[in-house]
Amino acid sequence: MLIWFVVAYLLVSIAIGLLAARNVHNTKDYAIAGRHLPLPVVMATVFATWFGAEAVFGVSATFVREGLTGVAADPFGSSMCLILAGIFFSSRLYKLNILTLGDFYRIRYNRSVEVLTTIAIVVSYMGWVAAQIKALGLIFNLISDGYIPEQTGMILGTAIVLTYTTLGGMLSVAILDFVQMIVVIGGLLYIATLVSGQTGGISPVIEHARHAGKLNFFPQSANWSVWLTFLGGWLTMMLGSIPQQDVFQRITSARTANIALWGSLLGASIYFCFTFVPMFIAYAATLIDPATFGALVETDSQRVLPTLVLTHTPLLAQAVFFGAVLSAIMSCSSATLLAPSVTFAENVIKGFMPNINDHAFLRIMRLCLVGFAGIVLFYALHSDLSIFGMVESAYKITLAGAFVPLVFGAFWKQATSQGALAAIIFGIGSWILIEVMVGEAGLIPAQLLGLCISTAAMVIGSLLPQKIGGSPPPPYGYMHEHASRSHPH
Repeated sequence: MLIWFVVAYLLVSIAIGLLAARNVHNTKDYAIAGRHLPLPVVMATVFATWFGAEAVFGVSATFVREGLTGVAADPFGSSMCLILAGIFFSSRLYKLNILTLGDFYRIRYNRSVEVLTTIAIVVSYMGWVAAQIKALGLIFNLISDGYIPEQTGMILGTAIVLTYTTLGGMLSVAILDFVQMIVVIGGLLYIATLVSGQTGGISPVIEHARHAGKLNFFPQSANWSVWLTFLGGWLTMMLGSIPQQDVFQRITSARTANIALWGSLLGASIYFCFTFVPMFIAYAATLIDPATFGALVETDSQRVLPTLVLTHTPLLAQAVFFGAVLSAIMSCSSATLLAPSVTFAENVIKGFMPNINDHAFLRIMRLCLVGFAGIVLFYALHSDLSIFGMVESAYKITLAGAFVPLVFGAFWKQATSQGALAAIIFGIGSWILIEVMVGEAGLIPAQLLGLCISTAAMVIGSLLPQKIGGSPPPPYGYMHEHASRSHPH
């Protein structure tokens, strides 16, 4: 019965996505939903940006093991990312009428900066999308009682998400996000209610977590390297996720800049508050059956939450839970498959086909999405990293290489193409060098050093050429003119 419920839910989701796909007529519809989305849909799709495998399985499992200190990156860092990105994108980039972040790098700097940052952004999605695919494999394995191997589940899940995302793009993603957010919130609140009934209420769970030290947010150690590691995880998610195409797409798909801003703020707030629900459910499991779930925490903590539902709730609750989880993961994975594919097509391939018409370019976007899905599926099938581990490492490259050129390009008029190239090359180069030579044994996280070096390289690289006769950066008016010429539709 559980399997058939999940199958029916997946078929309904695919049907909704395919119906939305009928309204996709050009690349603007496909990439940013034609910029027609109202506030409720923008809020839902911003919420769904992060609420996927990481929030349901990764964050809850990490909280059970490490407490709030372990989840500083998510939901604390990720929520701040959505708030900062909403303010930044709605005030600075929305008016440019561009399809991707790569367009900003090209308009503000040059083609070389556009390509390098685009490649960094695309690579950063490998871990995030692979985490969603890995979670889909885990769900299919659990609900089939092991009949469907995790690897087969990953392939099946990828095929399902690919079906409606390839055809409908951001429009299908946005409509499904709205429907699935309702399912996610309702489903997980229902499970939390059932679980709290088995623990004697919410207060005993919170009290137990407090006495166990799980509610301490800041590290209790006086060792400064521990604090730097804590800060590194927090900043990597908070700042490294800002130069991300899926965040940009969801916010700039709004009908107006004001809707973009408020949709981002409300979506981020709902996400932050609601992420504590799966944390509560997973930690409650250790009170309901300490022996079973205590052992599971040590061996495979990301199975704690689904195992609790399968063994301690009725069939209806199981169906609601897995429907909600599938909603969350499908929403997240569809957008994170779409984002790098659109970016790569727009900012790398299109440069070699300047005269291609919009209809033909839409086909290329879809082909890029299929190709990227295949690459990520291969990575997910052959990686030994956990869901949390995949996400944790995803945004280091954008923090070290793409964040500084984005922020300095928007707020510092002296930023030049030379400075941006220096920031990318030295930022990513130093990060990779430190990771290879020192790894996790370093006192300071490699991505933080990369960020500092990238910042210094941007300032020096921008000022030095001007002192020796380099050309000044283009004025902001040029950016607006260029953007309107690039996408007049």
